[in-house]
Amino acid sequence: FASNVGGAPLLQFEDFNSNDAFPLLAEYREKYLTYNDDIQGTASVAVAALLGAIRISDGGTANLIDELKKHRFLFHGAGSANVGAAALLVNEAGVPPSQVYMTNSRGVIWQAADGKSGSYRNAEQQQFAQVGEPKGYDPTDLVSTIGFLKPTVLCGAVGRAPGCFTKQVIEALVAAQENGRRPVVFALSNPKTQAEITASDAYAWSEGKVIYGSGTAFGDVTLGGKRFTPGQVNNFYIFPGLSFGASCCDAKNIPERLFMVSAEAVAKSLSAEEVANDRVVPHPDRIRECSLSVAAASVLEAQRLGLARNPLGETEAEVRAKLQSMMWSPTAMLNCL
Repeated sequence: FASNVGGAPLLQFEDFNSNDAFPLLAEYREKYLTYNDDIQGTASVAVAALLGAIRISDGGTANLIDELKKHRFLFHGAGSANVGAAALLVNEAGVPPSQVYMTNSRGVIWQAADGKSGSYRNAEQQQFAQVGEPKGYDPTDLVSTIGFLKPTVLCGAVGRAPGCFTKQVIEALVAAQENGRRPVVFALSNPKTQAEITASDAYAWSEGKVIYGSGTAFGDVTLGGKRFTPGQVNNFYIFPGLSFGASCCDAKNIPERLFMVSAEAVAKSLSAEEVANDRVVPHPDRIRECSLSVAAASVLEAQRLGLARNPLGETEAEVRAKLQSMMWSPTAMLNCL
């Protein structure tokens, strides 16, 4: 995807094999205005949904990032989506690496103390390898792993194991929580037939306790008189606004920090009704409003970092107004015909 909207040309690339995508991103991200949507866009929207989940479970929380640091994360699957999300949590949100676990086909990823051996398959996986071979549980079995590690967040992006979040997995996750905490379950694999768990099963098997998000859309679920509206944790909450903002302010490059502030902007866009219905991201009908917030947050952060060659204003209100005047409108286009 390339654009040239009032500023720097931007290149967004995706659907590359992880072994190619990570090196390409590392080589070109400082030279050009570019990013990989599978790695960074998915990471950003996953973190946005996690922040949204915190708003749902801790409605009055003043500092979402501080609450995020209290969680324990189990990423099931070590592809670009989960690796990117874990990296954003650790490197930008400040989540301690000791609270982030990841699995690959060999189970929970680990490495020897000298870092020269372990179950990781590449450098990207190794950065989330726990030191020492897992003991006290079966690292290849999710139920055993959850019972031992007691994660508060289970994020699936396996892509080839539909239904792997079984009833036993969900029951183990609920049982592992302390002080009545609601666990978070994301089933990010798509299409829907590849989802790690459906919305209806997640709510039913947890008796409505889990906070759920999915890579593809699921319909509302009513359980015990409460309506649950699962959010679709999709990159479209991030890439239009981030691309627009970065291009409009003529950013020199797109550092990870911009993906973090974009995630916060999405979470802060949730309405009270959406929070009450357990939506971890805003309704798609509000995508233009959400995208404007993401764009404004991206521009303000780019300006703060000295990356914007075309500043759009000193305040958030000024930046939003400038961006809104530059946004393409289908209504305006029709009026010109």
